[in-house]
Amino acid sequence: MDATTLTLAQAAQALNAREISAQELTRAYLERIEALNPALNAFITLDAERAMEAAAAADTRLGQASATPLTGIPLAIKDLFCTQNLRTTCGSAMLANFLPPYESTVTARLKAAGAVVLGKTNMDEFAMGSSNETSFFGPVRNPWAYDRTPGGSSGGSATAMAAGLCAGALGTDTGGSIRQPAAMTGITGLKPTYGRVSRFGMIAFASSLDQAGPMTRTVEDAALLLQEMAGFDPKDATSINEPVPDYHAALGRDLKGLRIGMPAEYFGEGLGQESRTAIEAAMEVYRSLGAHIHPISLPMTRHAIPTYYIIAPAEASSNLARYDGIRFGHRCADPKDLKDLYCRTRAEGFGAEVKRRIMLGTYVLSSGYYDAYYRKAQQVRRLIAEDFSRAFREHDLGVILTPTAPETAFKLGEKNADPVSMYLSDIYTINVNLAGLPGISLPCGFDAKGLPIGFQLIGRPLDEATILATGHAYQLATQWHKARPEGKS
Repeated sequence: MDATTLTLAQAAQALNAREISAQELTRAYLERIEALNPALNAFITLDAERAMEAAAAADTRLGQASATPLTGIPLAIKDLFCTQNLRTTCGSAMLANFLPPYESTVTARLKAAGAVVLGKTNMDEFAMGSSNETSFFGPVRNPWAYDRTPGGSSGGSATAMAAGLCAGALGTDTGGSIRQPAAMTGITGLKPTYGRVSRFGMIAFASSLDQAGPMTRTVEDAALLLQEMAGFDPKDATSINEPVPDYHAALGRDLKGLRIGMPAEYFGEGLGQESRTAIEAAMEVYRSLGAHIHPISLPMTRHAIPTYYIIAPAEASSNLARYDGIRFGHRCADPKDLKDLYCRTRAEGFGAEVKRRIMLGTYVLSSGYYDAYYRKAQQVRRLIAEDFSRAFREHDLGVILTPTAPETAFKLGEKNADPVSMYLSDIYTINVNLAGLPGISLPCGFDAKGLPIGFQLIGRPLDEATILATGHAYQLATQWHKARPEGKS
């Protein structure tokens, strides 16, 4: 049995049945990483020694009352979650040698559940990018086609998951950074409701938009991971103090009578024909399961890109001000004075895309421009959220179904000279973050080049259970999520 082909749920069953040990499972993944990562560049830092120690502890724990469905499960962690005494770089030269003195709440919860951390995955620098090409540690490659991007910013986690380098992975989603790479690599990616999962110990990009979530092979696996990740955290002022339902138990819901919204604005000229055909086929699957598809309108959609690219850079410029060469992180050599220290440290430590967004954010927050740009963007953000609320209420919708990305994985370097074209990669995902809603991307087919296509389900606030159940029903009726990169699985 090749243990690395198992889903997370299957691996948990095999561990509990003693068909395989946690140490054997972890070793299999570490060997696969050693073989494939030099070409894929999915991992920045491996933690093999401590991973094997954690696996040994999991073997002792398995069969005891304290074991959970994640006990002994090897995971990959996006490299912006602080992990105590394990290098956390955020894909940047600024933090290339940073060893956090504390653990993020999410990784602490997963470790407490018995999960095994294999290492930290590559990402766009400070999560700013849609192709995983802005990383200081080089681009990640899509396992379906090595000359193409896996999407971003959670491209390392997406590639690790798609290539079978882990049983589950963590990503973060600020404007689509879990869902867009999930679509481009043929995996499942869930962005929970803002505040459902603690942000404590997550290195911030845009604080009002960032949210952690699971990246997995199946919806069932995503439900198992989210179960341990979700919940109130007093260390996080944005954490929502609401009960966490049993996500796995909710997967068996009948879809008969479920009303699914299809917004016209998401199916316009920007959507490729192959993606449109695959998503329309997914709608037919839902009709066969008893769901009803309802055309709806979300007219504020057209304002998503400009709104996001005012709010996100503004918050980034504030969050990244702390990287000044004094307290932690990169520091330039032999500064002449304080101004030289600041200027050269930040010039050397940040890449071009991060600098671009800091400058844009600083501009829209500056005196004389705050009201015209940042305040106006926040007002439009409220209208976008009301757009979704009205659609769910007036049409009595359970979920909304849209494309995840306008196209399949594009070639590395193809859009580097055109930032606006790169930003449009997230056109179907950004609104979900602006409105604080949960969203999940599922694989639903392939284009003529053999590249994965994904679609997105959007839910009501805190209703991850419904989008998980809706996605799980689709995966029970289809086989797309079982596909592996040919010759590389």
